[in-house]
Amino acid sequence: MPSSQRYPSGLVALFFVEMWERFSYYGMRAILILFLVDQVQNGGLGLATAEAAAIYGLYTAAAYILALPGGWVADRFWGYKRAIVVGGIAIMLGHILLAISGSVAAVFFLGLVSIAIGTGLLKPNISTLVGQLYDKNDIGGRDAGFSFFYMGINVGAILGGLIAGYLGEKWGWHWGFGAAAVAMLIGLVNFLYAGNRSLRDKGGVPAVHHHPDATTGRRDQIFTGLIGGLVVVLVAAAAVTGMIDLTSASGLARAMGLIIVTVAVGFFLNIYFAGDLTAPEKRRMIGLAILFVAAALFWSGFEQAGSSLNLFANDLTRRELGGFIVPASWFQNLNSLFIILLTPVFAAFWIYAEQRWTIPVFVKFGAGLVFLGLGFLVLAPAAQTAATGVRVSALFLIATYFLHTVGELMLSPVGLSTFSRLAPERFTSQMMGFWFVASSLGNLMAGLLAAGMDTERATGLHDAFLRIFMTSAGFGLVLILLARPLTRWVLGGTERVEEGAPAQ
Repeated sequence: MPSSQRYPSGLVALFFVEMWERFSYYGMRAILILFLVDQVQNGGLGLATAEAAAIYGLYTAAAYILALPGGWVADRFWGYKRAIVVGGIAIMLGHILLAISGSVAAVFFLGLVSIAIGTGLLKPNISTLVGQLYDKNDIGGRDAGFSFFYMGINVGAILGGLIAGYLGEKWGWHWGFGAAAVAMLIGLVNFLYAGNRSLRDKGGVPAVHHHPDATTGRRDQIFTGLIGGLVVVLVAAAAVTGMIDLTSASGLARAMGLIIVTVAVGFFLNIYFAGDLTAPEKRRMIGLAILFVAAALFWSGFEQAGSSLNLFANDLTRRELGGFIVPASWFQNLNSLFIILLTPVFAAFWIYAEQRWTIPVFVKFGAGLVFLGLGFLVLAPAAQTAATGVRVSALFLIATYFLHTVGELMLSPVGLSTFSRLAPERFTSQMMGFWFVASSLGNLMAGLLAAGMDTERATGLHDAFLRIFMTSAGFGLVLILLARPLTRWVLGGTERVEEGAPAQ
């Protein structure tokens, strides 16, 4: 059993809240694209693969980019606990709308919007609460704690994929969506209980945030206005010139890409120049921006799990196990299963490593990208075989998911830990939102990549998987090689916050 120092009681409560929320999210995600492409007479929406993949990317991107305003609302007005409660209610209502939508597409898409808004409120703020349980300089303990918290995410993910995936594919799509709504209700009840006990003194309404002077405040307002105006101008210009088509899902996905990149860059510059940061805070912000880019690239490959790899399992993989046909959505549970099995190993390793040597966060991120690339390298020959019309062994997907999981554990919980620790204190939840914007951008890129991968004619999959391998592994190796100079330049040679300094 983990020690109370490394795993405080509040962490256990947050583990279970996140577990049930992720049950609802991943349970629905496991069947989303399958529902979108299924024929109308079977209860689906009957969309083309390219349109379905773009909608999938739009939804997952929206769920994560809304973490930015979700963090801002908590930092400025509601506090973390209230934002989590409101977000959980919105998520539950969204899943209910999916379950009762029937063949009415408008109700279904309204449900997706509600889930995206709720996720944006919940995700950054529950992660910020985890960070508040630890001292800023307890790097090993914090990494281990976030790894444990991350295991809760994946326990929920595997249960959601198994239960909602099975109900959706075998009983009917809307049974799966309904199961997700029930899971979110359980998570809400658990959080309300914990909020009055182990989290009683955490996540309250923040003190009123004021800029140190009127000039800084005006500069902040001007930056915010310029960012909003620039987003509108860029999207309008792209639509007028024909670069994007706002009448199609794929066109809307490209427009969302412009919005995400513009908002992310503008948000970063706003805090950097108008946030009244000290010189060390500004250097740490540059380091977080580098990690943001690496994370976006990682998620663009990793999130093929819900789109192209899901379709690969459905259309090109042998799924017979005795007399039972394994549902395609269940393959996504491999990632969560491997997370649960490997998390204790990684958590123990981070604590052990901190006591003996320092592994720069840039090395951890670089290694994560390399393992992601290796997963696609394993899958490339399978795609080549599938192009001949022969279904391939499930072992290829199993190996890919294992390698992707190792990469995820090197990057994702470490990213949560690092952003919660190095972000300026008064912008902590907003910077956690910024971290999730990387997921938003990666999810959108994943949807656009998947839109070009047709599993019905698998001739191009081999080259597509090789391109992802070379891009992610190449960037990862560069990050590893530059880790030491980056740590010296950006973080002053150490990731620790100086004693007596504000916890930033």
